[in-house]
Amino acid sequence: MSMRKSGVALSLVLAIAGAYPASLSAQPATADGPLPTLAPMVKRISPSVVNIATRGTIKEQGQRNPLLDDPFFRRFFDVPPDQGPRERQFQSAGSGVIVDAKNGYIITNHHVVENASEITITLLDNRSFTAKVIGSDEGSDLAVLQAKQPNLTAMPLADSSKLEVGDYVVAIGNPFGLQHTVTYGIVSALGRSGINPDGYEDFIQTDASINPGNSGGALVNLRGELEGINSAILSRSGGNIGIGFAIPVNMVKSVMDQLIKYGQVKRGVLGVNIYDVTPDVAKEFGLTESRGALVASVVPGSAADKAGVKTGDIIVSINGVNTKGAGELRATIGLLRVGDKVDIGLLRDGKPRNVTAAISERSDADSGDGAAVNRALEGADLADAGHDGGVVVRAVQEGSPAAQVGLRGNDIIQAVGRTRVANLKQFREAMKDAKVAFLNVKRGSAMLLIPIR
Repeated sequence: MSMRKSGVALSLVLAIAGAYPASLSAQPATADGPLPTLAPMVKRISPSVVNIATRGTIKEQGQRNPLLDDPFFRRFFDVPPDQGPRERQFQSAGSGVIVDAKNGYIITNHHVVENASEITITLLDNRSFTAKVIGSDEGSDLAVLQAKQPNLTAMPLADSSKLEVGDYVVAIGNPFGLQHTVTYGIVSALGRSGINPDGYEDFIQTDASINPGNSGGALVNLRGELEGINSAILSRSGGNIGIGFAIPVNMVKSVMDQLIKYGQVKRGVLGVNIYDVTPDVAKEFGLTESRGALVASVVPGSAADKAGVKTGDIIVSINGVNTKGAGELRATIGLLRVGDKVDIGLLRDGKPRNVTAAISERSDADSGDGAAVNRALEGADLADAGHDGGVVVRAVQEGSPAAQVGLRGNDIIQAVGRTRVANLKQFREAMKDAKVAFLNVKRGSAMLLIPIR
């Protein structure tokens, strides 16, 4: 749809809501009357959006046959010594947004600058200079760069909690290397998750065209305020099909503050293993609606345990904000700082309660799932198996990475490859830094081999 055709729709929005009176400007009258335009707003904020070009080296590690780790196999078949992974040079391009002109801070995606040894920033006026990474966080897919230069223009930040489905938004970035491309659309949905099970997600979904190269660019409202950082698209072909995702600016602010201060995000944990409240769970617990997170277990000595959270509780809110499900709760807690006090609203035996917890620092002892062992095991509640040795899987969260690799509740992990594990401590050690591992799992009377990548 062209801006000429969209003028009626935009004029109608302004007439009804009066929401963005300063963002549209009427051009000189024509035979068809004045035409609304976003040009003044786009001109004002475009200098804040930058092109990011990166160079670096990555190691190529193909799939490895586990037999190659067997010394007898290597000798028998005269397998040459392992030469290690190959390295190759890469170049890539993305976008970024200047958020602090004085200090030269630029926000972009983690995946835009990952493994980069050289980062070049190009402005709208074609000035180019190098930038350094202040901090990068894979979990939120955000990174902060710094390039102190004169005459930078920072983009004002919005409050993304006020964004609503149906609001008009504009995406600015560098898709396919085409610098400073502007597209527009609406907010299609809020609070999207499940795009990256390993990440902390609360995406804004939009139909504004987002393509490769837009990553790290700006999603702005019609006031010219930053609402989100464009991050991903849902597409089978790699091109835009009208489903794009942006990280809300409120999440960006929280992560950015920590990256600037610490160089990393110091995530805290609550210390619970949780499930979504499905209709079946809601019926079982006598609830009228399917929302919240069911507490399957509480880690002894954790923040949740000290606050009085019990197994069987249903967490329905954090700091007064309703929690839709386990994924949203995980993202909310994961973005809080260690030591933050949180008010937890929960249901116990159908009755509302409120407790206060102090978020604790993540550690192996604090983790109520398999994430402390390996990210592929996230969602598995692990413990020492006891007398017979090994590690018992007490529960597996539905839809979690652990469920996807095939683990089930009551499984007993007896070995990692040829290494027997007597307890959780030995299991962590055997899995340390492992990119590929095979778990020897006892399920009832059967023995299984489950690959973990």
